[in-house]
Amino acid sequence: MPTIAGPPATSVAKAIGRAEFVPVVPDSPSPVGRGSPHACASRDTADLRHRLAALSAGRLADIILDLVDRTGEPLMPVVVAALRRIDEMPAATPVEDAEPFMVGNSPAMQRVYDQIRKFGATDAPVLATGESGTGKELVARAIHERSAYGKGPFVAINCAALPPTLIAAELFGHEKGAFTGASQRRIGRLETAHGGTIFLDEIGDLPLEQQAHLLRFLQEGTIDRVGGRHPIEVNARVICATNVDLGRAISEGRFREDLYYRLHVLSLHLPNLRARGDDIELLATFFLRKFAADHGRPIAGFSDDAWRCIREHTWPGNVRELISSVRRAIVMADTPWITARDLGLDEPRLPQRQPSAASPVASRPAVDEHGLRMVLARNSGNVTAAARELSLSRMTVYRLMHRYCLG
Repeated sequence: MPTIAGPPATSVAKAIGRAEFVPVVPDSPSPVGRGSPHACASRDTADLRHRLAALSAGRLADIILDLVDRTGEPLMPVVVAALRRIDEMPAATPVEDAEPFMVGNSPAMQRVYDQIRKFGATDAPVLATGESGTGKELVARAIHERSAYGKGPFVAINCAALPPTLIAAELFGHEKGAFTGASQRRIGRLETAHGGTIFLDEIGDLPLEQQAHLLRFLQEGTIDRVGGRHPIEVNARVICATNVDLGRAISEGRFREDLYYRLHVLSLHLPNLRARGDDIELLATFFLRKFAADHGRPIAGFSDDAWRCIREHTWPGNVRELISSVRRAIVMADTPWITARDLGLDEPRLPQRQPSAASPVASRPAVDEHGLRMVLARNSGNVTAAARELSLSRMTVYRLMHRYCLG
């Protein structure tokens, strides 16, 4: 890439710098992990190439033209040549897969990146909080990758999705003959995480009895298989996540206070999408390019009305909802430019509950099969989150799932 000398180049670099990919696990070595504390901020030419690749041609042109209007400086020949080359390029494909990256440059996310770097340098438990769909598991994977446990397994468990009668066996394993149907020994999920990281999502939904076993594991580094006679040592880092108020859960007797203080050594709060400002545009552009390439669609970008809709939407489902909307738009688009209608954000997403009746919910469902499927899909099969969204109990949702044969 040619070097641009003088103030215009500095201004352009700063303008482009507002829209950048931020790799959670940088490649350059450092004493505390696999990335230096400043690796995400600047990488000279390679970093600039990543930033340019994250922008659509239209977005880059808007930034440069706005800069020229504000500074009064003429367009540099190299910029003109670059824009011409971009216009001649075919539809772009993603530079990297979405999983290893967190996209965004807002102050709120910069604080998150800083905490990830710090937390990766220690093995203390981490408690991640934030609304559903903000990327808590992605952050947990980022901390794991930067830690001393990074070469070990990353085992994710959704505590809310485990059947109540099988939680102990799933987490801690069981011996042969420990209960009816236990025909052979089974290694639990905690034990499979030995040498790596265990990620306990929706920790607030873990039953009190299992909270006691988890507390012992955190204190002593050992577990007991169901039906076992001897403790088993497990060396694994624990990262937990929740979208509920654990303080309130403690006051209501649903969560152990001693376990809370064991987990709350390092805490990290994920901002919702509404609090991330221009990151919404960066994320929308990134997922547009990714899904357009996945589906082989020649999508050029978002139309003006689509951008207006994206900026004005409140995004209650956060990044997960944005991903769903962009993916839908890629499929529904009839032109190279995605419209607000393609995004479907003006359509009702939540099923409306029926007025309560005297009859039991199980005999007169509060939501139909289609509505329940939508809610479960939106919450990635998380029954607790689906129940919270529908204002129903978990048992009611389980009964409805059984009624509709949804597993």
